[in-house]
Amino acid sequence: MTQAAGFGQRLGRFLHLKDAPPSLITRSLRSTELAVTETRDDNPVPGLSGSFTAEDAFLVSLKLHDYPDCELWEDGKCVMKADVPAGATYLYDLKRDPRYVIDKPFHSLFFYLPRSALDGLTEQSRTPRVGELACELGVGHDDAVIRHIGASLQEGLRRPDETNQLFIDHMMLALTAHVAQTYGGLRPTAGSTRGGLAPWQVRQACERLDADLGGKVSLQQIAAEFDLSVSHFSRAFRVSTGLPPHQWLLRQRVKTAQQLMTVRDLPLSEIAMSAGFANQSHFTRVFSAVVGVSPGVWRREAQGVREGEN
Repeated sequence: MTQAAGFGQRLGRFLHLKDAPPSLITRSLRSTELAVTETRDDNPVPGLSGSFTAEDAFLVSLKLHDYPDCELWEDGKCVMKADVPAGATYLYDLKRDPRYVIDKPFHSLFFYLPRSALDGLTEQSRTPRVGELACELGVGHDDAVIRHIGASLQEGLRRPDETNQLFIDHMMLALTAHVAQTYGGLRPTAGSTRGGLAPWQVRQACERLDADLGGKVSLQQIAAEFDLSVSHFSRAFRVSTGLPPHQWLLRQRVKTAQQLMTVRDLPLSEIAMSAGFANQSHFTRVFSAVVGVSPGVWRREAQGVREGEN
């Protein structure tokens, strides 16, 4: 089966791109690899796109650029022409050899979603397997959820060093569940667990996250420590703490940075690295969003309070 790690290369060949586009990858469902890739060519070489090797997997594509009068192919023959508007979501079944004529600029996000990931989701939630997805050729969907997930992951693709694995896992898990429910008819069972983690589990999970402020640990690794599915753990952690794991980790990084700024006169660049941020720019952007002021302003204000107390 094709691995998502090589999906960027395959997608690059499919679209006749000069360089393979970067991908973000997760392995949170059955250890199956899922990927998201951004593709763009403002001056493409005209011609029919390449062809994917047939496999039991799907592409979910969020169009970021209008593509009028698109000539669509399936199973080796031209099927239809259709206007493809920016903001629309399209689903493609890789068993049907989807292709199209490239004759104008394009810009899209592609999510690689193997069947085994959908099966892993239903196994974890103890629901019936998803059948065929709604992959009608040329039919676009006005999907606000996909647009939101796409916009979030697009930022991650552009700043991969600042994107922690927990965030990628969380967003791709959300995408898989949304696709299964919206386009595959999946319905959560009435008995789905809605409670939180036990107190000892919350404590242990937070300690595990706190020990890896860089965010390299995956949701799958943490969930496995409690013998829970990824979806169950992620949902229960949010119930118990009020935040999904990746957001809890960001808050913890900010708290660590605040502690360092109050007890040491370190350069902000060193504080950023010590608190798990990729660089000072990443630190400043996240800190300002969470606290409401920049790290420099916060430290001056905190130092002013200490001086006033003396």
